[in-house]
Amino acid sequence: MAVTTAVPLTCVNRETTAAEESASKTAGRGQESFSETRWKSLRYFNLYRLAVAALLFFSALFYPAAFPVLTPHQGPLHLVLAGGYLLSTILSAVVAYAWRQHASTQITVSVFADVLVMTLLIHVGGGLGSGFGSLLLVTLAGAGLVGQGRLVIFYAALATLAVLFEQSYRGLQNDLDAAAFFHAGVFSTAFFAVAISARLLARRVLANEELARRRGVDLKKQTLVSQRVIEEMQEGVLVLSGDARVAQSNPRARRLLAAGESSELGLRECSPELAEAFYDWCRERGDAAVLVQVPASGSHLRARFVATTTGDSDVLVFLEDMSRLQEQARQIKLAALGRLTASIAHEIRNPLSAIRHAGELMREERRGELYERLLRILLDNTQRLERIVSDVLELGRRDRVYSEVIDLRQLLPAFVEQWSAREHLATDVVRLQVCGTASICFDRSHLHQVLWNLLSNALRHSRRATGSVRLLVADGKAAGQVELHVVDDGDGVADDLREQIFEPFFTTHHRGTGLGLYIARELCEANEARLDLLGRGEGADFRILGRALGC
Repeated sequence: MAVTTAVPLTCVNRETTAAEESASKTAGRGQESFSETRWKSLRYFNLYRLAVAALLFFSALFYPAAFPVLTPHQGPLHLVLAGGYLLSTILSAVVAYAWRQHASTQITVSVFADVLVMTLLIHVGGGLGSGFGSLLLVTLAGAGLVGQGRLVIFYAALATLAVLFEQSYRGLQNDLDAAAFFHAGVFSTAFFAVAISARLLARRVLANEELARRRGVDLKKQTLVSQRVIEEMQEGVLVLSGDARVAQSNPRARRLLAAGESSELGLRECSPELAEAFYDWCRERGDAAVLVQVPASGSHLRARFVATTTGDSDVLVFLEDMSRLQEQARQIKLAALGRLTASIAHEIRNPLSAIRHAGELMREERRGELYERLLRILLDNTQRLERIVSDVLELGRRDRVYSEVIDLRQLLPAFVEQWSAREHLATDVVRLQVCGTASICFDRSHLHQVLWNLLSNALRHSRRATGSVRLLVADGKAAGQVELHVVDDGDGVADDLREQIFEPFFTTHHRGTGLGLYIARELCEANEARLDLLGRGEGADFRILGRALGC
C-alpha cells in the first residue's frame, strides 16, 4: 500500500510547488496573495479599531470625566476627533468584509488614520502623558501581524515621525522639555520594536500555517488514495473490535460475506465459522490462516487475522476468495497445458502416426491368436493416445471464436443422428426435446465439439437403454438466454467429485482422457457461455447457459 500511495503524494508535492510558483509570479505582477487566515485577522484588526473608536466617542460624549486630560474647552475637540475616528473605523470594517482586494492598501489607510487621530489626541490631551501613545503601540502590533514585508517598518517610521513632529511643535510653542523628548524617543523605539517583533511572529505563524496546509493536503490525498486502494482490493478487509463487532469493512468484504450494502454487517450472522475462528485467534494469537464458509453463498474464504498497532483492541481481518485462487491455479494449468500442446504437436503426433501405420500394416499378416491380441492392444492404445493429442490440440482453438446465431431446431437433429451413427447406437437412445427460442450465439465448430464431448460422457455413464440420454433445449430464466441440458440415467456424480470433474486429466473411467469436460467448459467460456453440473439425484445434468442473441 505504501508503494501505491507514493506516486499520488509526489504529485501532491509537485502541485503545491507549482501553486507556490504561480503565486510568486502573480505577486511579481503587482497582485498580492492574501490567505483566508490573514483576511480574517484583518477583519479582527478592524473590529478592534472599531471598539476603541466607539469607546473613545461614547466616553467623550456621555462621560467626559473618565478622561482626566479632558478640559471643558478641549472636550468638544475630543468629541470631534473621536467621532471622525469612529466613522473611519466603520468604513474600514465594512470595506474589509465586502471588498477582499488590495489588503495592503486597506491596512495602510487604517494605520495612517490611527496615527493621525492618535497624534491629534496626544496633542490635544497634552502630550504622551495622556496615554494615547499606548494605543499606537497596539495599532502597530496589529499592523505587524497582518501587514506584509517592509510596510511594517514604514508604519513604525510613520508613527515615529508623527510623535516627534508633535513633540517638536509643542516645544516650539512652549519651552523645550528634554524629558518629553526622551519620552518620545522611548516611544519611537518601542514602535519599531513592537512592529518588527509582530512581523517576525506573523512570519512564523504564516510559515506554520503553510506547513499545516501542505500537511493537510498530503494527508487528505493519502487518506483518499488509501481508501480507494482498500475499496478496490481483491481481498476483503474487516476491522473487528474485541467483542467481534464489525467496526469497518470495505465493499469487497461485504460481497464475500454476502451482506447488503446498507445493512449492518453481523459477523456471526454472515459466517459462524469466521466468528469462531476469531475467538480462537483471540485466545491463541496465531499467524496461520483459516478456511471458513459463508452459508449464504456457499463460498469458501481464507481468513487471516492481524493485530493493529494503534494500541486499541481492534483486529484486522483479511478475507480472500478461494475460488479466485482456484481460478489462478486453473489459469496456470492452462498456460502449462498450452506449452505442452506445442510439444505434443511436434514431438508425439508424428511418431504416433508412424506407429499406427506400422500396426495397420502388421494386421495384414496372420501369425496366430496371441499376435492378434497384442496387435489389437497396440492399436487401441495408439488410438487412445491420438484422441488425447487431438483433445489437447483442441484447446489451442479456444481463442479463435467466430460466433453466429445458430438455430438449434435445425442443427441438433442432424447432429444427434451423426453422433448416434458414429457410436453405433439405436435411434431411440438419445431423446431430443426442443422448445422456446431454440437459438444460441456460439461458434459452430465449438458447439459441435462441446455437444460431442457431453453426449459421449453421458453415454459412457448411462444404461444405453431407450431414452437414457436426453438433450433438452429451453429458454433461460433471464431474458435473452437459452439453456441446453444433457442428462443421463446413470449413477450421477458423487459429492466429493463435483468440484474435480472439470479439471484437466481427471477421469473416473478407465478409457477416458480426462479432457472432455474440461475442453467443453473452456470452449463455453470462450463463447461467453457457462457449463455447469446441476442436480444431486440420479444421473448427471450438464447445462449450457448461453446467449440467444447478441453475437
